[in-house]
Amino acid sequence: MDFKKEYLDAVLVTAGLLFMFLYHLFLLYQYLHNPIKTSIGYENKDKETWIEKILKVPELQDANDVAVKEKVSTGLGVISSNTSATMTLASISLTLCAVIGVWISSSTNKFVPLEMVYGNISESVISIKYLCLLSCLLLAFSFFVQSARHFIHSNYLLSTPGATEEEDVEKVQKAVERGSIFWSLGLRSLYFALNFMLWFFGPIPMCACSIVMVFVLYCHDLRKDSKPSDNRKKG
Repeated sequence: MDFKKEYLDAVLVTAGLLFMFLYHLFLLYQYLHNPIKTSIGYENKDKETWIEKILKVPELQDANDVAVKEKVSTGLGVISSNTSATMTLASISLTLCAVIGVWISSSTNKFVPLEMVYGNISESVISIKYLCLLSCLLLAFSFFVQSARHFIHSNYLLSTPGATEEEDVEKVQKAVERGSIFWSLGLRSLYFALNFMLWFFGPIPMCACSIVMVFVLYCHDLRKDSKPSDNRKKG
């Protein structure tokens, strides 16, 4: 019985992580080959259309017209909101890293009473748990910072006077798309951090969380009907 308990982490934790990695590889394949069927690609396409309509100037309308400036001002407000949300999550991720680091260095108590954990409770495994959790939170912080950087850059591009040419529109679209992608990567890192957090309670909760999370993300990430986006693209 002790043998099974010690090696339960190696089996269930590996299975849970493998399940998560395989799902995200599948999602990456779908995004690269048929992005409109994924929520990430679908939302990025909506953002491209949104930017194009903001910077699009009718033939009889001046680029410095009041209506054009109002649209740009609205776009700047939306991007600023995304930047604030990104920086908030980046701050939360960094704060959690600091709290966990202080906990590791100053506390002699365990994060969870060892009597509650059904699995390997050796010092080396506990250290690996902390390392994995910290790594995911640091990755999330890095991704959110990069997301904020691209959103801020898109603010500069969007507010450039007279930037209504096709090249200018493409620059803003690329900056917003990159910011959105890094935002998604930051969220994925937090999802992995949640799995590692549950690993402190044992390999069984961690593996169960991985399986449930994959099914939830599958329902959220993949779209069954792409006709609305196709029609909007044609329009």
